[in-house]
Amino acid sequence: QVQLQESGPGLVNPSQTVSLTCTVSGGSITTNYYYWNWIRQPPGKGLEWMGAIATDGSIFYSPSLKSRTSLSRDTSKNRFTLQLRSLTAEDTAKYYCARGEHLITGGILNRDDYDVWGQGTQVTVSS
Repeated sequence: QVQLQESGPGLVNPSQTVSLTCTVSGGSITTNYYYWNWIRQPPGKGLEWMGAIATDGSIFYSPSLKSRTSLSRDTSKNRFTLQLRSLTAEDTAKYYCARGEHLITGGILNRDDYDVWGQGTQVTVSS
């Protein structure tokens, strides 16, 4: 059974950069064809898609975040990473990684759109 686990620093100062990692167990990020996504949920708001890496290594970014976001993966460690730069308080959210069979780049996201989710990691931007 595939499981995802996010990790990150928790508290970050404004203007800094945060790196979050999603470690995948029970399956490989390079087999079959899936999209490995980063999704966040600010307090009191809905889910926001941030970007994804496909099984073949193709990378997709949300247009609204593309200038501040970088995605990468380490296939030897079966994990993928989100880097978000120039943080502000508006980036405070719970960040999730999730696996999906289809690429969904916007609109109203539902948890059912993805078949495996991590538990999420809280990122708070504050001085």
